[in-house]
Amino acid sequence: MEITSNKARYLFWRYDMRKRNIVIALLVSVGVLLIGLFCVYEVLSAPIDKSSNAEVEVIIPSGMTTKNISKLLENKNLIRNGTFFRVYLKLNRISSLKASTYSLKKNMSMKEICDILEKGNHYNPDVVTITFKEGEAFTKYAEEIASHTNHSYQDVIQLGKDPNYLQSLIAKYWFLTDEIMNPNIYYPLEGYLAPNTYQFKNKDVKIEEIFTVMLDQMEKELAEYQSKNLNYTLHQYLTVASMLEQEGTNAKNRKMIAGVFYNRLARGMNLGSDVTTYYALQSPMTSDLTTAQFNTNNPYNTRGPGMAGRLPVGPICNPSKSSIDASIHPTDNHYLFFVADKKGKIYYTKTNEEHLQKVQEIKDKGDWIW
Repeated sequence: MEITSNKARYLFWRYDMRKRNIVIALLVSVGVLLIGLFCVYEVLSAPIDKSSNAEVEVIIPSGMTTKNISKLLENKNLIRNGTFFRVYLKLNRISSLKASTYSLKKNMSMKEICDILEKGNHYNPDVVTITFKEGEAFTKYAEEIASHTNHSYQDVIQLGKDPNYLQSLIAKYWFLTDEIMNPNIYYPLEGYLAPNTYQFKNKDVKIEEIFTVMLDQMEKELAEYQSKNLNYTLHQYLTVASMLEQEGTNAKNRKMIAGVFYNRLARGMNLGSDVTTYYALQSPMTSDLTTAQFNTNNPYNTRGPGMAGRLPVGPICNPSKSSIDASIHPTDNHYLFFVADKKGKIYYTKTNEEHLQKVQEIKDKGDWIW
C-alpha cells in the first residue's frame, strides 16, 4: 500500500510540474507577444521621417470614410499602415475626423496627425507667408511684399510715404510721432516695422493690413518702454538700434557699440558710422566708399560735415528687438572708436591713433572687410 501511495504522489507531482511548466510557458509566450505588440505599436505609430519638415497637403472631403482616410494618409506616406491607423483610432476612442484641407508633415507621429484631424482646422491653401528679416531696409520689405502679393513695389513705397496715411498711423500708435514726418527722411516707416515671419489670407491682402500687423508687433516689443523716462526720444533710440543692427553681430557687442556711440555724442563728436553713409547714398554695402562719398552732406551720413554730435535723421533699417534693447541699455565703457574685421570680430580703442593702428593691423593680416 505504501508503494502504491508513493507512486500516486510521484504521478501527481509530475502532473503538477507539467501543469506549472505549461502555465509558465503560456505566461512567457503572452509576455513575448505583448512586448512584440508594443514594439509594433511604437514602430507603426512613430513618424515616417523625423528629419523631414516638408509639408504635405491632405484634403479630406465631407463624408469620407475612415477606411478611405487611412488609405489617403498611407498613399501620402504620412503613416505606415492604414489598417493599424484604424485600429489606433479604436484603441484611442477617436470616433470623428473632420473634413478639411490640412498641411501635415512626415515628422509627425500618428498621435499628432490624429489630434489634428480630430480637432479640424481652417487651413487655407492660398495663405501667403512673408519673412521680413532683421536689419533690412524698407525698400527690401517693399520688394518682399511685391513678390508675395498682387501689389507692386511702387504701391508699397507710395503708401509708405502717403502723409494722410502716416498721420492716421501716428494717431493710432503711441510710438509713432511727428518725427517720422521730417521731409529729410527717405521712408517714414523705416525702423518701425517689426521683423518677423507673418501669414496673410491670400495675395490680395491689403498693404495697410501688412503694415498694421507689423506695427502691432512692434507695439508689443516696445510696450515695456512706454511709461519709462528715457534720455532720448524713441525715434532716436530706434535710429541708434538700426545702426547697431548693421554694425554689430550679437547682443553683447551691440551694447558695447551703443556705449561707444553715446560716448561720442556726449563729446560732440561725429559718430562716423559707415553704414549710415551707405544708407544716405542708398548704396549696397558691397564695396568700400570713396573719401568724397564719405564726405557727402546728408542728414543720414554721420561721416559727413555738420553731423558732429548728431544722430542720423531716422533709422536706416528695421532693427531686431535685441538691437532696440541694446540702444536703450548700452554697456558703459570708455571707448570712442571701434572697427570690425571680415570675420566679425570687433576691436575697441580710446584714441584715433590707436584706432588707425588697429585698422592697419587688420589690413596687414588680410582681414579687412573688403
